[in-house]
Amino acid sequence: MAMSCKDKLGCLDNGKYVRYTPEQVEALERLYHECPKPSSIRRQQLIRECPILSNIEPKQIKVWFQNRRCREKQRKEASRLQAVNRKLTAMNKLLMEENDRLQKQVSQLVHENSYFRQHTHNPSLPAKDTSCESVVTSGQHQLASQNPPRDASPAGLLSIAEETLAEFLSKATGTAVEWVQMPGMKPGPDSIGIIAISHGCTGVAARACGLVGLEPTRVAEIVKDRPSWFRECRAVDVMNVLPTANGGTIELLYVQLYAPTTLAPPRDFWLLRYTSVLEDGSLVVCERSLKSTQNGPSMPLVQNFVRAEMLPSGYLIRPCDGGGSIIHIVDHMDLEACSVPEVLRPLYESPKVLAQKTTMAALRQLKQIAQEVTQTNSSVNGWGRRPAALRALSQRLSRGFNEAVNGFTDEGWSVIGDSMDDVTITVNSSPDKLMGLNLTFSNGFAPVSSVVLCAKASMLLQNVPPAILLRFLREHRSEWADNNIDAYLAAAVKVGPCSARVGGFGGQVILPLAHTIEHEEFMEVIKLEGLGHSPEDAIVPRDIFLLQLCSGMDESAVGTCAELIFAPIDASFADDAPLLPSGFRIIPLDSAKEVSSPNRTLDLASALEIGSAGTKASTDQSGNSTCARSVMTIAFEFGIESHMQEHVASMARQYVRGIISSVQRVALALSPSHISSQVGLRTPLGTPEAQTLSRWICQSYRGYMGVELLKSNSEGNESVLKNLWHHTDAIICCSMKALPVFTFANQAGLDMLETTLVALQDISLEKIFDDNGRKTLCSEFPQIMQQGFACLQGGICLSSMGRPVSYERAVAWKVLNEEENAHCICFVFINWSFV
Repeated sequence: MAMSCKDKLGCLDNGKYVRYTPEQVEALERLYHECPKPSSIRRQQLIRECPILSNIEPKQIKVWFQNRRCREKQRKEASRLQAVNRKLTAMNKLLMEENDRLQKQVSQLVHENSYFRQHTHNPSLPAKDTSCESVVTSGQHQLASQNPPRDASPAGLLSIAEETLAEFLSKATGTAVEWVQMPGMKPGPDSIGIIAISHGCTGVAARACGLVGLEPTRVAEIVKDRPSWFRECRAVDVMNVLPTANGGTIELLYVQLYAPTTLAPPRDFWLLRYTSVLEDGSLVVCERSLKSTQNGPSMPLVQNFVRAEMLPSGYLIRPCDGGGSIIHIVDHMDLEACSVPEVLRPLYESPKVLAQKTTMAALRQLKQIAQEVTQTNSSVNGWGRRPAALRALSQRLSRGFNEAVNGFTDEGWSVIGDSMDDVTITVNSSPDKLMGLNLTFSNGFAPVSSVVLCAKASMLLQNVPPAILLRFLREHRSEWADNNIDAYLAAAVKVGPCSARVGGFGGQVILPLAHTIEHEEFMEVIKLEGLGHSPEDAIVPRDIFLLQLCSGMDESAVGTCAELIFAPIDASFADDAPLLPSGFRIIPLDSAKEVSSPNRTLDLASALEIGSAGTKASTDQSGNSTCARSVMTIAFEFGIESHMQEHVASMARQYVRGIISSVQRVALALSPSHISSQVGLRTPLGTPEAQTLSRWICQSYRGYMGVELLKSNSEGNESVLKNLWHHTDAIICCSMKALPVFTFANQAGLDMLETTLVALQDISLEKIFDDNGRKTLCSEFPQIMQQGFACLQGGICLSSMGRPVSYERAVAWKVLNEEENAHCICFVFINWSFV
């Protein structure tokens, strides 16, 4: 086994070194991987269990582990810095190219301005060609003739393909489209990339540039597989493939997209896709719609679909020094906005929406797969699932929900009852739809579903951000869900016992599964305890498990669609488990700026800014005359017996109407106008009780530790509360009960736990620690109660989403009230960060 000099030597306090044998180093390394930070008792136990270490003092063992942890930390930091350096180098290259493009655009505008001035004074001047040339297209292949053929022949298709390539490159790296930076997207080493949207062009367009740790051929393979990353893509049919003389490939594609809501028809495209390699080694995949004006091959219109147009778009993939690729993505479409109701047209006319759901989705998929490739050994989650398997499950959930919302007749869906009703009922009895449900599970009971019934509706929401509403629906299921309906939803699958450790919110128990890049989307398993009934005994309650997909919960993202999609699952949780997705989709219709606090449901953030009469908040709210709108689509699926169709249809219709009423009530409560009318009453966390608690926390800390918790010397209650709230370390209080639950946290504490003050009180203290953390806490808890405080070594805890969080050290102390009685226990986690 290869060893460094430092592995063979251990430093003692007096400056001398002790030499270890190779066998001892091998034993210590093995023990280090099992437990990198053993306690003194564990170190003595190691010496007893390993005779080869018997001649080494426990203090020497301690020093060796300290040095080993230090080297591991240095190695990780060096690796991180190298990765950041590679990102910065690639980002610098992209920014230099963007700067060149902008300089060229400025020169072109100056030239055009000069020409137009001369033309105004001298109309006899001949017209000039103001077309722009891409910095990439220079030196590329030119068309063989001035009038190339434009028909369905191979030569005609190659002519269209070459023209598409030139136009795409002029958008990707040239000035054919006037690009402006996407609002809220700033380039940097930790950003997803450089995102831009069109300004004043035909249709809508978006562009992205980014670095991905994948080879160009792998990148091209992924982006061509549109259904794998574009959730609205229903199908891509390759109708014909033609190789070209220059080694490229021409494909004729028919693409269908789902409609995002029941209020709009779906889209389809008839495309030519051209894949080729440029002279500099860059790989290009470009596409455009084929129209009758080009005399190329045609595709008849398909019933119920609106034929949209894709203008020259695609992907420019360059190999990057040191591995990986730099990719330029351009999406440019005309989505025929006139075919939808006027209220929905922003969905089809906004380049921000196109950037979020298409352009950035492709870049996120590439970065997610690249990240998984580099983390192969640590990418298996608690359920033993690889990221690829979890992505497949999330795609099945999203696809199933889209199928329910759209209800295509060629998939077996048909409308029953009045199609003009506020709630539409569709049924599907096709074998393909039922095949996934008619399974016999391990408990011996077979489902009897012969029909899938779907109840769906859409509603317009006013003045409530989708992310806030969706977060409320996720964290407070009891506010809108009916336990009996949840049990009925699960009737199509037979749910058995589950031994997995889960944790989360009060009435529902949550096991996080996975996050995507930037945590744009995550999956979790919801356990609804004791809501269903076992088949053999209708009285004995059993648990229901739901696989749940959450996305769009970032309030700062512009144009993001928020989704909460769930489906009952069997406790075995097989990869091919039958899924009947139901849920919510909330799509913002305009980008009116929210001036209220981005965390309105936290209450504390706004309370901190409220004066004695609440005038500041009232002024801020009343000063906003804009009204943000969004459309919510609801769809619930039931697996039923055919003879119960009419009864279940009536029940499902009433259930969805009840949900709509609940959502309207919640939306009203979360709207800024409603909150501003209640500001004068002051929120509970803005009352003197919260200010008193903050004072007790600081006084108790000073009494036990002899130093101040806060740097500010201000003694005012409101100032103490505000300083505590904005403290950079995570400060969290828990109750003194047998099973402590959290009662208060500052902003850093909420960020660390990835929760809100509303949901904080449903999280118990033991749920955030791993096994080692729980053991440490149990051993230190008596000291906290007797001595009043304890200093905890650094370690790992878990957020409410299951993400590991490291902290350098922690301090726990009793918070005493005015009578010197213990009120609660407070923790401060110092220098925490997500792992």
